[in-house]
Amino acid sequence: MAEERLQKILANAGIASRRKAEEYILAGRVSVNGRTVTELGSKADMEVDRVKVDSRVLSAPTHRVYIAFHKPKNCVTTVRDPEGRETVMKFFKGFPERIYPVGRLDYASEGLLLLTNDGDFANKLMSPSSNVTKTYLAKVTGILTTEQEEQFRHGIPMHGRKTAPAGLKIVKRSLNPWYEVRLIEGRQNQIRIMFKHLGFLVEKLKRVKVGFLELGNLKPGAYRTLTNTEVARFEKLLDGKGEQIEHKFQQRDTRSQVTEKRALETRRFEKPLATKRTFEKRTFEKPLSESRTPEKRTAGKRAPERHTDDERRRDQKVAAGSKNNRSGGPQQQSDEGKFRSGPVSAKARVSHPSGKPQRKRGPGRTGLRDRQ
Repeated sequence: MAEERLQKILANAGIASRRKAEEYILAGRVSVNGRTVTELGSKADMEVDRVKVDSRVLSAPTHRVYIAFHKPKNCVTTVRDPEGRETVMKFFKGFPERIYPVGRLDYASEGLLLLTNDGDFANKLMSPSSNVTKTYLAKVTGILTTEQEEQFRHGIPMHGRKTAPAGLKIVKRSLNPWYEVRLIEGRQNQIRIMFKHLGFLVEKLKRVKVGFLELGNLKPGAYRTLTNTEVARFEKLLDGKGEQIEHKFQQRDTRSQVTEKRALETRRFEKPLATKRTFEKRTFEKPLSESRTPEKRTAGKRAPERHTDDERRRDQKVAAGSKNNRSGGPQQQSDEGKFRSGPVSAKARVSHPSGKPQRKRGPGRTGLRDRQ
């Protein structure tokens, strides 16, 4: 293994960043083969030399580990916390490799966090020059105006220095809306300070994406190992070879957002189409031949009830009397209830209030007996 600078060795071992490692060297906290080194630019070979930091021997990792972790709330993204708060390392007790978080998330925030034992990878990913986009979802206490949104996108004064351009769009409109924020820098409490500068507070904050890597279905406190394809894609992105690839992904996201916005505007101003009701064409007129058919004429009628022999004979007599009455022969009822034909007697005539005589109606007309 070739010699490397001490600050790079310390960074790859996960002791500190390269800039912080330079402070360790200048402070005399690093030794090589028992000799304290205070000069920057000093080199060593991890396979041959014995490098110590604060009397602790460094060893090169056997293999690289890259982990995607869903950081829950109420824990800090450090290996050790001087205030005694819980750290993300409590979720990796007994892990075979020594790993450390890449970057940081606020104590009250949650979301995607990368951990690794590859110091060079961690330093490149945390460097502002890498321009790796981090995507967040923020729940805010109010809706920003158009002017405030433009101010947020172009930069907010923060600790005497303006923030880098950021992406912002509303994803859920309500009294406390959700905004999607995309940053290329990771200054401490940056999103909370930017919204506070505009007069709003951040109630919830969640990181959902780092570069191309999404949080997905990971639950709080769960983690998974990155695939070889994902690691290779990160290496291309951090080496600058993947800038065009990342730019293509951003362009595709922008085009999809524009298309969605146009579709929403089209649906907003488009008049709803009138609902057309179609009815079946029904014909209620039947052919003349069918309407005169006896079978058709009697269809649907109730079948006649059966009568006893006495009722049948009575009906026949009523029908015979009705026939005689229609033929011109008057009918008269006897005391025995029988009917006979002949001239109507004077008793059978009934005087009308107007004085005109009127023939008494017999059962042949009505089908019922007259009662005097």
